[in-house]
Amino acid sequence: MYMNTGYLNQSHQDFKDKRQPLVVGSCGCYRLSTYPKLPTYRPRGRLDYQIIYIASGKGYFHFDSPENETIVPAGNIVLFRPKELQKYEYYGKDKTEVYWIHFTGSNIKNLLRRYGFADKKRIFPVGTSPEYERLFKRIILELQKCQEEYEEMLVHLLQLLLIEFERELTREHVLKDEYMDREMEVAISYFSSSYNLEINVKEYAYSKGMSTSWFIRNFKKYTGETPIQFITSARIMNAQILLETTAYSVNEISQIVGYSNPSYFSRAFRSKKGYSPQQYRNRMREME
Repeated sequence: MYMNTGYLNQSHQDFKDKRQPLVVGSCGCYRLSTYPKLPTYRPRGRLDYQIIYIASGKGYFHFDSPENETIVPAGNIVLFRPKELQKYEYYGKDKTEVYWIHFTGSNIKNLLRRYGFADKKRIFPVGTSPEYERLFKRIILELQKCQEEYEEMLVHLLQLLLIEFERELTREHVLKDEYMDREMEVAISYFSSSYNLEINVKEYAYSKGMSTSWFIRNFKKYTGETPIQFITSARIMNAQILLETTAYSVNEISQIVGYSNPSYFSRAFRSKKGYSPQQYRNRMREME
């Protein structure tokens, strides 16, 4: 196993320091290959904050309870706050490489929020980058050499690292939003043109590589309606036009807009418009 670490004042003791906005306490790197397992268990957590960056392989984390297990792959950060249970393992078979840093101070909560680390969230996707590793290695070296003004340099380097993480977190969010917008527009176009066909929302989501729950949740966020509500609205709107402008019977209109059961069509129409299809047609004729 390869290990490279540095500690403030050469002390391995974790600490809390509220006299300054930000203080870096320690930083290091572990790389496993032949070493079978590297476990950590701190039931009462630490006094400071800790960021763990998974550079390769994966880590096995037990948040809130030793029984729970969350596998965190490379390209993610794990953030531990003071006094949170810390239980996690790395395995040689995964060829895991991680970088970690401990820090404290009087302004940490605001600092983390500023750089995109949402409260109560623990895992952040930042991708992998040589720049992350370069900054971690510089912090380790500063802790080892203790040159003039090195504590100030540590703060500067950690802020640079947080900015790099923030940029990737922001880019990831934008990409996800662009993906969601594109997929929702495609779904709207499909449902609008195929509303009269038998549409299986679960099969549609599966065909696009999305879970049903994710698709429904984001479709509603985008349109204000679930897919079924959207399709129903499209059917009733077109039925309304046909009732107003054609001589088709209610049963025929039911078939045209996608309802094989006229009774179900009448119930759906009444639920939306407050009248049965025939009552609606009669009212429109009375108003002419």
